[in-house]
Amino acid sequence: MNFLENYFKLGEHGTNVRTEVLAGITTFLTMAYIIFVNPSILGDAGMPKDAVFVATCVAAAVGTIIMGLYANFPIGLAPGMGLNAYFAYGVVAGMGFPWQAALGAVFISGCCFMIVSLLRIREKIMNAIPPSLRIAIPAGVGLFLALISLKNAGIVVSSPATFVTMGDLHKPAPVLAIVGFLVIVALDRLRVTGALLIGIMAVTVLSFFFGGNQFHGIVSAPPSISPTALELDIVGAMSHGLFNVVMVFFLVELFDATGTLMGVAQRAGLMKDGKIPAAMNKALLADSGAIIAGSLMGTSSTTAYIESAAGVQAGGRTGLTAVTVAVLFLAALFIAPLAGVVPAYATAPALFFVACLMLRELAEINWAETTESIPAVVTALVMPFTYSIANGLALGFISYAGLKLLTGKYKEVSAMIWCVAGVFLFKTIYIAG
Repeated sequence: MNFLENYFKLGEHGTNVRTEVLAGITTFLTMAYIIFVNPSILGDAGMPKDAVFVATCVAAAVGTIIMGLYANFPIGLAPGMGLNAYFAYGVVAGMGFPWQAALGAVFISGCCFMIVSLLRIREKIMNAIPPSLRIAIPAGVGLFLALISLKNAGIVVSSPATFVTMGDLHKPAPVLAIVGFLVIVALDRLRVTGALLIGIMAVTVLSFFFGGNQFHGIVSAPPSISPTALELDIVGAMSHGLFNVVMVFFLVELFDATGTLMGVAQRAGLMKDGKIPAAMNKALLADSGAIIAGSLMGTSSTTAYIESAAGVQAGGRTGLTAVTVAVLFLAALFIAPLAGVVPAYATAPALFFVACLMLRELAEINWAETTESIPAVVTALVMPFTYSIANGLALGFISYAGLKLLTGKYKEVSAMIWCVAGVFLFKTIYIAG
């Protein structure tokens, strides 16, 4: 215990081993869906699902343990949703590239990502973000979490007429999710330790009685990773002219992960005077290395997960939370049947509760100054409505710079923000077109 206290500086962060482990379990449970979703998506690209399952667990564990031991941050990493869909349906199915070449493109983007992090360009970008957008990022992440959680609970479903609509509240999933949400809020208000985890487990138990959930055992041997390990085709990625693909991977990885890290760090109280702490650069390097490691093992881009906010809300403040998450991902290789017993609607209440709390950040915006408040609102709203943190950041930066220019306040915009806005504008017009 003394070793953990000294290494992770638990006392300095006002936490303890029990709280950190509970937070890690909470984060893992909210992220565990990727273990099963990622193989399904990449399987549509022709990749062996069993090998992708192992690659997903190992990549998540490697990236997260680096985040915990090296950066001492309570952030979980795993193959990113959205990026895996772009990999499978955009690059492989849509453009006709082999999945090996697509993995090569992920590797190249990860190397670019690492260079940008080593040169501390990402750190400079994060410090240059104006206060209004910095406030909007965690709020936007919260709205994004809210949409994900409501979708997972079956409370919000797709509609051809209105895009989204109310789901069938007579089904067990949304009813149990609502019950779980009320339990979590009540327990948190009563200051019960592990409120989120208790809520998740309560809904999981109820799912056996009312949701048709079934127990499929505890232990199973992991399949081989050899069909995907080191199968990336870097030469093929370069020769196939995948410049646009690499650029999309790189930009989404850069700003999606940056937005997630800032949002979760701010929620955890790790931001100092609106600036990122010195340890953040280590966190940036950790998620950069995770992309490279993931591509070598055979999975799409690994990135920081916004679900880490659930662990932060449960009290996670140090890398011990991340190490716990990493250990559980490795354990999931052998306990896949047990990990799969937690339904998505059981973790949805925890995510929705965290989303509600993250929206409090919007109160800090200077609403009287529209050149500040409007870009902040654009940033926050675009994230959930386009299902992308990166898109929210893109339109937020572009609208911020554009409004400052049109109102003669261009001197308030730093050179770094002009550059970022220009890159986003280029991506929006050229790459998306």
